[in-house]
Amino acid sequence: MKKIISTDKAPQAIGPYSQAVEINGTLFISCQVPIDPLTGKIVEGGIREQTEQVMKNIGAILESAGYSFTDVVKSTCMLDDMDNFKAMNEIYAKYYVENHPARAAYGVVKLPLGALIVIETIAVKSEL
Repeated sequence: MKKIISTDKAPQAIGPYSQAVEINGTLFISCQVPIDPLTGKIVEGGIREQTEQVMKNIGAILESAGYSFTDVVKSTCMLDDMDNFKAMNEIYAKYYVENHPARAAYGVVKLPLGALIVIETIAVKSEL
């Protein structure tokens, strides 16, 4: 059965979509924008600060759904400038220390709200 996941510890959806959807032990997290859920605004700073906020938002959604970063199997990172890849990667690596998920990273022309990065995530409950 499909379950909609929502938490106030991550930014609310800025369009007609859910923060995440869980079905059959798989969690699909919508692209997270670097919005601070307390202020409702994009965090100040550059790619490092924005990547950190995106990862915090992903973490809040994972936790809300009963998952963790170790359950993540796939990430898709979209950057408005591939010159930011190295700095993004350094922050991203803090959250995936071992058994790294599969990942794609793309440079795109423009992201919502002028963000420098957004990340989409898929997590799967490991069988015991």
